[in-house]
Amino acid sequence: MVLRHRQPSLLVPQLEQLLDLGVRHVEIAWSPGADWIAQGRQLIAAFPDLRLGASSICSTAALESVLEAGFAYGVSPILDGALLERSAAAGFVLVPGVMTPTEVNQARALGCSIVKLFPATTVGIGHWRRLREPLGTPLPFCIAAGGLKPSDVRPWLEAGVDAVALGASFAAEPVRQLLVDLNVPP
Repeated sequence: MVLRHRQPSLLVPQLEQLLDLGVRHVEIAWSPGADWIAQGRQLIAAFPDLRLGASSICSTAALESVLEAGFAYGVSPILDGALLERSAAAGFVLVPGVMTPTEVNQARALGCSIVKLFPATTVGIGHWRRLREPLGTPLPFCIAAGGLKPSDVRPWLEAGVDAVALGASFAAEPVRQLLVDLNVPP
């Protein structure tokens, strides 16, 4: 689940709801500003049962803010070797965004065991599976993200991705039903 707000501290009600639903991994979108770091730290301390990561990491400044705030992991919409190198040096997992066969191959060559297929709706549900033969296996663990709704989760998993990230489409009831349908324990 990805949540966006310029003031992360205002995401407390959504985080409480997600925790109650049984969601355990939530990404908070990075945004510039010193308050973001302090508010990120507050959320991490307030929600020890959530594994909070940061998303939208596209620059060294963003990565440094995320590291300073203490997030558990990071996600980027782009594949950037310098960001991956800095993350590795810090012992921090950064999941890069990929779309094309070239980007998937580059991510694999850079040692990425996890990638984010982004934006997933642009390439379509069968894209990841179609990459397997020409690129060969193993492909990295794939999280489909970008424009997906709770009703898309099962079809995308069945189409070959390993996980699905939801964002702006968050609504408690569809997510609750999805977790029930997928037999995810509360």
